Amino acid sequence: MYKTYQKPAVYALPDVKVPPPKLSKIVIFIVSFLSKFYVYMLFGFAKITLKNDDILFDVFKRALSKESRCIIAFRHPDGREPQFLVWFFLYKLASFAAKKKVRFAIRPHSIFVYGYEVVRWGGWTARFFMPNLGAIPIHHTKMDSKGMARIHNTIIDGPYPLSLAPEGQVSYSVDTLPRLEAGVVRIGFQAACQLKEKDENCPLEILPLSFHLRYDKYGKAAMEKLLVKIEKTCGLKINETKKLSFTERLKQCRNIILETNEKRYAIKTDASLSFEERLKKVIYTSLELAERTLAGNNDNPPESIKDDDDFFSRLYKVRHDCWDRIFVPGVENFKTISALERSVMDLQAGEAWYASRHQELSDFGWYFRCPIPKEDGPLHKKVEYVQNLWDLANRTMGGAISGRVNIPPKKIILETAQPVNLTEKLTLYKEDKKTAIAETLAQLEKLFLDCIDDVNKSE
Repeated sequence: MYKTYQKPAVYALPDVKVPPPKLSKIVIFIVSFLSKFYVYMLFGFAKITLKNDDILFDVFKRALSKESRCIIAFRHPDGREPQFLVWFFLYKLASFAAKKKVRFAIRPHSIFVYGYEVVRWGGWTARFFMPNLGAIPIHHTKMDSKGMARIHNTIIDGPYPLSLAPEGQVSYSVDTLPRLEAGVVRIGFQAACQLKEKDENCPLEILPLSFHLRYDKYGKAAMEKLLVKIEKTCGLKINETKKLSFTERLKQCRNIILETNEKRYAIKTDASLSFEERLKKVIYTSLELAERTLAGNNDNPPESIKDDDDFFSRLYKVRHDCWDRIFVPGVENFKTISALERSVMDLQAGEAWYASRHQELSDFGWYFRCPIPKEDGPLHKKVEYVQNLWDLANRTMGGAISGRVNIPPKKIILETAQPVNLTEKLTLYKEDKKTAIAETLAQLEKLFLDCIDDVNKSE
């Protein structure tokens, strides 16, 4: 008897279904035992420092007493911030506040918003814990009325603040602000209007929360070890590279990785261009190749990318389409699907996996267009750059964020800025929505940049 179906290395899977978000007391109890170990795995024994903690305590106190509604706009430069903040709000915030004789009406918590793809790549742990901690999934690339309704209801009903990253995704940079998306401000204004319509005399605030990591001599040693790993991956001889300065070693590895990608995508090397300009060509080419792979027609390449907004809308669409081919929407199992149809689905899943390798490189490469840190620059900038340099090599080799190497910090600094009161801006919003959103987003950006400057000056 002949085999009618051969299982490939990458194959289609049934759609992922998660239950509606809720706060499960049992899960919160379970997390209380597991969270310390989990946070240790992420950050080691890092010390937590709060700056402007009175602002954080006051905002939570008002929100948990239903005197206000709150959106926490948190920086997302590292990738591990949501997990840390869930743990911190649930199990540490109250004890920090108690030291300043601040008491909350109820146990602190925050409802987080996440991209729907997280429960696909996050496995069973994400699918179990996130819905039971109240987290709300949302689609980046299509209208999601159910998700948006949950978000608005969470804000309006309270009492827990809603937390989301205005950067849209991981930005890989602590000291710079590559981009902010308008979604957090737009959602805030919509919710503020609904609160006003309900005649609730309750202000809606956006609280900027900045996240910073700092390192010690052990972090420096781990950074050196990671840099050696990068050099070996690039095929360099370690005895020779150790004679070079730190910045020269970074530049040498960076150029090898860039040239490898140029060769891969048949881009002619132009030595007259800067590294950032050459990398931009790789970024756009890899995204366009991912689009062509999914389209199945390499004879009709997509239009040129116009600007950053166009780039990210297309990037998000590729990511969404890839996941939809791997986890097939509407398919709960394959029992009623013929071997022929299933084989085609598996081939499409394999194509999506390869397309996503280009998308992952394009995604990370956009953020890597940044200068090499100075020889005498701050340690945290050096550590961040070496981590990102490894990530560039990792994505070049077909990896994703799961292959990122994070060096344990000595200290985690959380700084809050004064909240932005959206209720006070409703008159402008009703007159000119576009201007109100743009001005508020610019205000939020300035507050984040002020936090970055303040933390750096205090070091």
